[in-house]
Amino acid sequence: MHLLIPAAGTGRRMGSDRNKLLLEVRSRAIISWTLLAAEASRQISWIGIISQPADWHDLKAIIADLQLSKPVELIKGGSTRQQSVYNGLQALPADATHVLIHDGARCLVTPELLDRCALAIHHCSGLIAAVPVKDTIKVVGEDGIIQQTPDRRQLWAAQTPQGFNVQLLKYCHSEGVRQGWEVTDDAALFEKCGYQVQIVEGEETNLKVTTPQDLAIAEYILKTRFGEL
Repeated sequence: MHLLIPAAGTGRRMGSDRNKLLLEVRSRAIISWTLLAAEASRQISWIGIISQPADWHDLKAIIADLQLSKPVELIKGGSTRQQSVYNGLQALPADATHVLIHDGARCLVTPELLDRCALAIHHCSGLIAAVPVKDTIKVVGEDGIIQQTPDRRQLWAAQTPQGFNVQLLKYCHSEGVRQGWEVTDDAALFEKCGYQVQIVEGEETNLKVTTPQDLAIAEYILKTRFGEL
């Protein structure tokens, strides 16, 4: 299975002047934990990191330090996540039929979740990891008045990895460019093109590290995972 890791963002919400994935949690760069999960996965065989060339020196040092056995390719990112994934798709090896896309900021993903998604994508055209919503959700208008309270039994919080048939996803991205669609994840492009996206149950600990508070939570989860608490 081929894995693309979008990692071309900035640390704006983190309050950092550099790519947040280069910040450390438990003495390793955030992206290191994502790469270690991919390395431990039984299904992942190739890894592409989509990032800005300014970060390549640091990323190469991280990859060398981890001594990964799987091939890792650095791919130039775009100005948006959508553009970055488009670039990543073009850089996939010619024999890639399916791909998982996993945000580098979700550094707490487990090898088991990567494997579940990698196996499931062979039985559907598209999927996302997601978890059921626990909170009651309110739909609110611009005037601040609640308009609707959806049944939370039908609500799931999207995570990554997201998995797709490569040719179909390439088509969806081309359509996105042609029609000027701007979406926040690849599943949304798939949906806009009329393709079905299956849910694979994710992990409650598979949070996205976005703020300094998230860094503290990630540190706690990793210490717990490694029996240090």
